[in-house]
Amino acid sequence: MRETEAVQDARRAAEICNACRYCEGMCAVFPAIELRRDFAAGDLSYLANLCHNCRGCYYACQYAPPHEFGINLPKTFAELRVESYEEYCWPRPLARLFHGNGLVVSLAMALSVAAILILAMVLQNPDILFAARAAEPGAFYAVIPYPAMVWTAGITFVFSILALIMGFTNFWRDAGPREPVTTRALGRAILDVLSLRNLGGGGAGCNDRSEALSGARKHFHHAMFYGFALCFAATSVATIYHHFLGLAAPYPLLSLPVILGTLGGIGMSIGAGGLLVLRVTADQAPSSQKLLGADIAMIFLLGMSALTGLALLAFRTTGSMGILLAIHLGFVLALFLTLPYSRMVHGLYRAAALLRSAIEHQK
Repeated sequence: MRETEAVQDARRAAEICNACRYCEGMCAVFPAIELRRDFAAGDLSYLANLCHNCRGCYYACQYAPPHEFGINLPKTFAELRVESYEEYCWPRPLARLFHGNGLVVSLAMALSVAAILILAMVLQNPDILFAARAAEPGAFYAVIPYPAMVWTAGITFVFSILALIMGFTNFWRDAGPREPVTTRALGRAILDVLSLRNLGGGGAGCNDRSEALSGARKHFHHAMFYGFALCFAATSVATIYHHFLGLAAPYPLLSLPVILGTLGGIGMSIGAGGLLVLRVTADQAPSSQKLLGADIAMIFLLGMSALTGLALLAFRTTGSMGILLAIHLGFVLALFLTLPYSRMVHGLYRAAALLRSAIEHQK
């Protein structure tokens, strides 16, 4: 991690927190701070990504603004996290996409949806594109040919996964521990990821809007996280259906891919709506206003990917199916194109930071 103004600000705050230790029981960050006397840039990157932005330390801190020390750890770490995304991203020339990321994600959404719509209209005549049809096998591929759909999605997905793996590797080399990963530490980290334990602050909840504690942000994150996982599972099962069982989409309402996708879409919609409301209505003092556009764009993209999928399911036997399919695929394409270069990567780096924390505290 390069030595930047954000790194220096985070080091100053961490040194003050280490001397004070009033917040030592609030979350995983402060026990990790207490293990250190010196804060290298890589260590600060680790601490910033270990922070789940529960905001409890801001409201408890006696040195928060307007005190002359001006300690605002949630804001400081949020800005450092974005720098860490740029530092570790792959390929490096694409790191600039994190600057003005809200605009980048918005443009990707607009261009992807427009491109899929235009291709659908060019490849198919209006009689096919706007025809009402039963949800018989292969109906989707009558609108957008299967090879075009699969090759576009496959190349995008493989590139995104490769970029995420490289980003994780770069983070681990710089901010990971020097000790080996043990089964015990890995199990604890996985449990922390799946339970989102650190979104509970010190146990009573996060300061979602103000000094009042609440579990809303944790619940909405759970809905988003597990909703996304269910949608991914639906796609995986559908792939097995198509390639190994010879069954083409769309599938019956009570089939496993549709059930998983419906539950996942509902979860993602609830999570996106709740997180969007919290992001806009929350106290902005412990937030970085530079990240507001990126946060809203990411939540909107996730929400629209889910809502358009549910709309496609609801209207797949009507004349609007072709257009809805193109719009849904456009949002999904934008999601995976921007996945390694948007705020979505925070989950990957937080998971890595939780693993390092588990390794440190098993001693």
